[in-house]
Amino acid sequence: MKRNSGSPSKREQLIQTAVALFAKNGIHATGIDTIVEQSGVTKKTLYAHFRSKEELVLAALRQYDGQFRNSFMRQVETKARTPKTRLLAIFDVAESWFSQRSFYGCMFINAVGEHSAPNTSLRYVCSDFKRMMTEFILGLCIKMGARNPQQLAEELALLLEGAIVTAQVSQIPDAAKIAKRAAAVLIEKQSSHETPQT
Repeated sequence: MKRNSGSPSKREQLIQTAVALFAKNGIHATGIDTIVEQSGVTKKTLYAHFRSKEELVLAALRQYDGQFRNSFMRQVETKARTPKTRLLAIFDVAESWFSQRSFYGCMFINAVGEHSAPNTSLRYVCSDFKRMMTEFILGLCIKMGARNPQQLAEELALLLEGAIVTAQVSQIPDAAKIAKRAAAVLIEKQSSHETPQT
């Protein structure tokens, strides 16, 4: 009974350690031995929870997905009150993220960069994350009353992706501010329409 009650915490320990190491060093560069050493969990215990490194990678990506999206969305909602201002707040939150010492870019972009093969479980997890982030933006575009919410959401999602890569590669936290200026123009264009005739 003790073994079963302790298993979830060990699993969580392994996943959290893997998330931190994968984010900082990349997936290929992080070996199982390093994860075991950093987590304080034995290799036997690791393989009791995950049959392979690939399984651990997928678990780590899913865990990070939920943590990151929930945190990002909460921060956006805290920074602004209306759908329109929340769309702009997305880039304020991104700027704060880029300024963190632990910013290593988007884990999902990095993961796909390391694993180029299509139609893999890893790529599906990564594309799901991007899809759900775009759906979050789309929801705000719809609530704002954008003339073409799908188009605006896709444009803003692309601006966010570009800002992330620019901040990571060029180490320019201001990439978020630049993207926000472009976003403001797109948002205003979509919201400046005449009141429908009754």
